Amino acid sequence: MRRLLAATAAALSAAALLALPGHAAATPSPVPDFDFSACPAPPANADPGTWRCEAFVSQGVLTIGGREIPLGEMRLTFSEGEIDGKFAQVFGELRHAPARIRGTFGASMQLKYGGYSDFQSNDERRGELDLYAALRHPLLPKECTVGTLEAPLHSVVKDDPAVPFEVISQNPKTVKFGVVDTQLALPATTGCGRTAPIADQLLGLPSPSGKNTFKQTTYVQFKPL
Repeated sequence: MRRLLAATAAALSAAALLALPGHAAATPSPVPDFDFSACPAPPANADPGTWRCEAFVSQGVLTIGGREIPLGEMRLTFSEGEIDGKFAQVFGELRHAPARIRGTFGASMQLKYGGYSDFQSNDERRGELDLYAALRHPLLPKECTVGTLEAPLHSVVKDDPAVPFEVISQNPKTVKFGVVDTQLALPATTGCGRTAPIADQLLGLPSPSGKNTFKQTTYVQFKPL
């Protein structure tokens, strides 16, 4: 009986050990479907054979102070290539479904393109993008935003060591990487009318640079143009 109990205890201990996060078998994340329908055509003066479209599919998280807002899926497309031998790019579109903000009585946040992008990576950053966030709730005016098209949020993303660059496929070329912006500054809300103080308090705005984090895990697929 003692041997049976000892064997059972050992089996349970092994099962518990395997259930710990550090010992669980890694399950690879599925590669998303990519949509190239919003790819902008190369400019008329583009150098032939140098242009391609890049389709991004990201899962993002925005942290404002101590509040974490899962943003869900974001999709972004742009084209890049050369004009007279120099790098050039044309923005396509940013698509983001409204993401529910927990603890705000049903409010949601939807990211919008702010009119500027630079996706030419260098040693200091992966890219730059201007954004603003539309806030949605039955009690909020439609114009209620964080940042605006005229005064957008400027995000400079760097490589995230927690999600290293990985080549998923060579045909078609597909890669995965993580980016993070720890310097994003968030102003008080705009266009929220009499509800502005409530919206600001619920979101913890304004929140200065160094108090917020914008992280994304991104898949990118490339298509020659």
